[in-house]
Parts: sequence; C-alpha cells; structure tokens
Amino acid sequence: MADPVSWVLIEPGWNVVSSDGEDVGHVDAVTGDENADIFNGLAIAAGPLAKPRYVPAESVARIVEGRVELALTKEEVDRLRLFAEPPVSETIEGDRASLLQRAEHAVRPSNLQAHSVPLLRRVALWLTSLFRGRR
Repeated sequence: MADPVSWVLIEPGWNVVSSDGEDVGHVDAVTGDENADIFNGLAIAAGPLAKPRYVPAESVARIVEGRVELALTKEEVDRLRLFAEPPVSETIEGDRASLLQRAEHAVRPSNLQAHSVPLLRRVALWLTSLFRGRR
C-alpha cells in the first residue's frame, strides 16, 4: 500500500477513484493556497472532453502518489456541480491601494490558485492512461 502524500503534490492527470472503487476520472485542477497550506478542492474530469466537476477538500479521503481517493460514491460524484475557476490572484500594495481595493481584498480570498489542464493535454493524459493501466 502506498504512503499518503500532501495535497500540494497532486498533479493534473492523476487518477481519481470513488469510495466504492470506481474510476471516476482524472484531476483537472487543484485549488488552494499553498502559502497558507489551505486545500480547497479539486476539479475532476470524467473524460477528455467532459466538463470538470468540483470536489471539495472535505470529500477527499486519501491522496497517494498518482491517485486521489474520494469519500464519495460514483453516484455522488456524478451529482457534483460543475467546476468554476476561482478568481485570478492579485496583490494589493497597502499604501498605494485605494480604500475600495483594500476593502475588496479583505472580503474575498485572493490567493486561490487553480492549475488547469489544457484540452489537448487532457486528451493526451487520458490516452496515456488507457495504455498504462488506470490503477
């Protein structure tokens, strides 16, 4: 059995498996703030042309090298909402920022990052996984 790894090591293309052992797709994007070590969740795609679905961090049961195991059944994964990318990160310089900019920065997370897989890369990852075996 493989040892668990940190969420910051997850890479696009890793296999995603449901709690009932079904292969439910590949990682398409990872969202979180690496600087604060806050893991928000994943976007997973069930196929190379499928729209990614969002899996919140609390639904991730285990992470091992090359594989993410969920605490959700395949049926629950199929009902997840579509993934919407977080806002682009921004840095506001305190003394040069306007009052409005500082207020906006205070009420919305600004360090969220999503590393999404371009469509052609997703198709290539999918085809590669077919030839090397999915688990």
